[in-house]
Amino acid sequence: MSARRPRRPSRSRTSRARRRRPRTRWPSPLPRPRPPRRPRPRRPRADPVTGRTEWPGDSPDSSRAEKELSPQEPAERARAICLRLLTGTPRTRKQLADALRKREIPDEVAEEVLSRFEDVGLIDDAAFADAWVESRHHGRGLARRALARELRTKGVDPSLIQEAVGQLDSEQEEITARELVDRKLRATRGLDRDRRLRRLAGMLARKGYAEGMALRVVRQALEEEGEDTEGLEEPF
Repeated sequence: MSARRPRRPSRSRTSRARRRRPRTRWPSPLPRPRPPRRPRPRRPRADPVTGRTEWPGDSPDSSRAEKELSPQEPAERARAICLRLLTGTPRTRKQLADALRKREIPDEVAEEVLSRFEDVGLIDDAAFADAWVESRHHGRGLARRALARELRTKGVDPSLIQEAVGQLDSEQEEITARELVDRKLRATRGLDRDRRLRRLAGMLARKGYAEGMALRVVRQALEEEGEDTEGLEEPF
């Protein structure tokens, strides 16, 4: 009978003991950085020299230029004020004169500065009036009468107003009036004829169109929709 071989010890425990290594202790994680704080919005503050309220977004150069000028230098203050107001937006001479008067610039100093600005082309009421008519007629559909009224409120000379609104003739006005009526015509469907007439003609009247032209344009638009326009010859 052959001798039995001795049993080998189990490798599971011994191998685990041999493979067991000391645990590595990692350092504690660093604290998470805080998000950056949002800057607080700037509050408006009054300029001690000019008295103008500075709002966030104002040009720092122009504001600083006005601030650094002493009250004994009204001409320099007037130039800085006009340059700031003309930045990005054309203005008439009267608008600038009103702004200088509001900031207590002497009248003789203001006249001298404004005349100098006109000489170099920074103030041009004729170009302002032409651009105003072009923009407001094609953008808002205003007629010559409404455009002339707006230019008068901005202090444009009557002769310059007449030249600017003279760019538009009656034919162009009627074309624009018809375009305005066509835009509003759909919104009046379902109303009776007289209410449609008053609403459409009133819209044209507010934009400065003459009564006869407004009635004629509205009447043509209603006829094309099949409305009975008999009796609409009377003024509304």
